[in-house]
Amino acid sequence: MKLAVAKESKFKENRVALTPDVVKDLISKGFEIIVESGAGLNSFYSDEAYTNVGAKIESKDNLLSQADVLLKINAPLPEEISKLKKDAISISFMWAGTNPELVDACVKAGITAFSMDAVPRISRAQKMDALSSQANLGGYKAVMLAADTIGKIMPMMTTAAGTIKPCKVVIFGAGVAGLQAIATAKRLGAVVEVSDIRPETKEQVMSLGGKFIEMKGDSSVKMEGGYVKGVSDEFLKAQQELVSKHVKEADIVITTALIPGRKAPVLVTDDMVKSMRFGSVIVDMAVEQGGNVVGSELNKNVQKHGVTIIGEGNLPSLLPMNASDLYAKNMATLLLHLATKDGFKWEMDEEITKGSLIVHKGTKCGN
Repeated sequence: MKLAVAKESKFKENRVALTPDVVKDLISKGFEIIVESGAGLNSFYSDEAYTNVGAKIESKDNLLSQADVLLKINAPLPEEISKLKKDAISISFMWAGTNPELVDACVKAGITAFSMDAVPRISRAQKMDALSSQANLGGYKAVMLAADTIGKIMPMMTTAAGTIKPCKVVIFGAGVAGLQAIATAKRLGAVVEVSDIRPETKEQVMSLGGKFIEMKGDSSVKMEGGYVKGVSDEFLKAQQELVSKHVKEADIVITTALIPGRKAPVLVTDDMVKSMRFGSVIVDMAVEQGGNVVGSELNKNVQKHGVTIIGEGNLPSLLPMNASDLYAKNMATLLLHLATKDGFKWEMDEEITKGSLIVHKGTKCGN
């Protein structure tokens, strides 16, 4: 079976779907691998690094026409899908719930599509969980960007000229990204406070040295597969009122809240931004899904009321070597679960297959 690694074309995307070490492992298991010329350059992997482990380098058109399985970070473009063989298979992030046009393009082309973001959150799928591996890096980078932007140091420092107080960091969300942000901010010496609508995250927050901003949950908070799937406007308003005084006192605010298949909830209002000290920093990690912060702009740093709002839409891409390496391992683990060198197993009732399969041979699946 021929695996094809295409160069990413999304704006500011530096990652690559397979790294040379993972390519070497897959070739040892009998797969043939072709890589688009230059696919790994932004992740600091040369074409030679791929050929040295047995891969072949091809142009995009040749690669697409030959591919049995197309491997990418971001979903293939319509023009890429149209050049695939009818029985080809695509594996990438798809975000199918908010990209019906992409699903329709796969159906029209008669291909099969698996989505990395649809891999179920179960114990045996942890090594395939690309959402978590990338969010982990994103949480780290969010703190580093804020630390680089804020006009003061993060830790307390006692000097002959006086004592410098530590930065106060408020983090919205204690998922994978939020927990890594907590750990990173604490390592840098900040005082960290955390808000999350799931009371069960309190223990995790405290274990990392963060202070949990306690809020009583209600029946409007809907959970599914480890993710928040829905919450009422009334609950969000109550949460905003509770955390507003913490935001007012913060030097840095980091927001991480996402609801799969829906626009990100607004957590930080314009009035909350206005209440912050001049020179404070906000990092909106949900900016690509509409943003948690009023006034954040995708892929821009903006100034509002003297506060810098960082709207970097692809934080893992700023750490392309680590992000590509982890994604490649997630990808290879999923691929080896779904297939052997001789073809896919098509165990249609198996939980991971069923969860991640979006289109099967031109037919939309019931995900």
